[in-house]
Amino acid sequence: MQKKTRFTALALLAIMMLAIMGSVVAQDDVTITVWSWRTEDEDAYNEIFAVYEAANPGVTVEFVPFVNTDYNNILATGLTGEGGPDVVQLRAYGSLQPLIEAGQLLPLDDLSTLENFTPAILKGSQGIQDGHIYGVPFGVQALGAFYNVGIFEELGVSEPETWEDFIAILDAAAAAGYIPLANPAKDSWMLPILHDAVAAPRYGGPEFEAAVLAGETNFNDPNYVASIAVLQDLQPYLPPDVVGVAYNDARTLFITGMSPIFIGGSFEIGFWQSEAPDIEVGMFMVPPPPDSLAGSFVPSWMDGSYGVNALTDSPEAALALVEWMGTQEFGQLFTDKIHQISPATGVVSSDPLLAEFAAGMTEHPASYLLLVNFRYGDPSGTTVLGNELQRLFLGEVTPEEVAAALQTGMEQWFVPANTE
Repeated sequence: MQKKTRFTALALLAIMMLAIMGSVVAQDDVTITVWSWRTEDEDAYNEIFAVYEAANPGVTVEFVPFVNTDYNNILATGLTGEGGPDVVQLRAYGSLQPLIEAGQLLPLDDLSTLENFTPAILKGSQGIQDGHIYGVPFGVQALGAFYNVGIFEELGVSEPETWEDFIAILDAAAAAGYIPLANPAKDSWMLPILHDAVAAPRYGGPEFEAAVLAGETNFNDPNYVASIAVLQDLQPYLPPDVVGVAYNDARTLFITGMSPIFIGGSFEIGFWQSEAPDIEVGMFMVPPPPDSLAGSFVPSWMDGSYGVNALTDSPEAALALVEWMGTQEFGQLFTDKIHQISPATGVVSSDPLLAEFAAGMTEHPASYLLLVNFRYGDPSGTTVLGNELQRLFLGEVTPEEVAAALQTGMEQWFVPANTE
């Protein structure tokens, strides 16, 4: 009887220990939900987060992407109550401010891996009023000219070193029956991209940026006006009735070989590779137009970051995840699997085209001016310039009037540093 009692007691003790251990495991197990606007990256992110899960037993990362155009509204709702995400993909610069002002994001200033990013990159996830960092940057985009290597060989031309070389290529392409530049104008957001990729040297790039932010000049500056006129000079090389040509139409012109050049962002690389794998694509910096104030630039911007929902049920686990997303390990996985430029130090792209953009951005740096600095109010700089450049191509306004409209729009909310 005594042995039976002892056995029963031990059995009960074992059951209790198993229950306690099970409770500990249940407490340690956590699922971190990550929301994103990148449906096309779902498989790649699942592979990336599998690496994190393997190194952090008990942690599951659930990547939940939404349609790009719906994301802002979905995120605004999801951050206000239960059932929302733990970690969120955040758009950069001014797009971030409403979430910060609503207190919906945790400050991340104490994360050690923020040291892997430059101040210029961190600016995109910084609160404009309080100066805190609210997101760990995941990607950066850069501007340049893509070209079809086969068509260049057919035309007997090579990457241009001067503006005269560039115009000669455009003339040769037109003479051979091609549309020299595939760029669109119906989707107005592409027009400021074209402007900065082509004409930043004409207005002065970083030097003008510093002057306009300090209030030492404005967008009515003759050099900025002249930079707008550069696009007017290039209009004959764009598709006919360019204001009716949409973004996807323009990309089709390039991948079908109807146009040898598409000026745009490094974010196009994945599209070229998936939709036109048989086309060898190169890139070059557009040489400075006549009377430029500086040499060639590769304008760039921080594309977005990952932040933590202030209402998350798992703040420690969520903070640990975004801290890892600031490491070289995550940056390398991001670059290798999503084929975009990581802003983290030490990351090297194995894709030669992406590596060329990254090198150009490092060696010839400039901000994508209106996106980086003039998206903090309404109207935004890119919106005004895009709409006005459409009107320029329709012959409704002059470069001077485009610049004046931009300046008037920015005066509605922008306060230069020397007048604060």
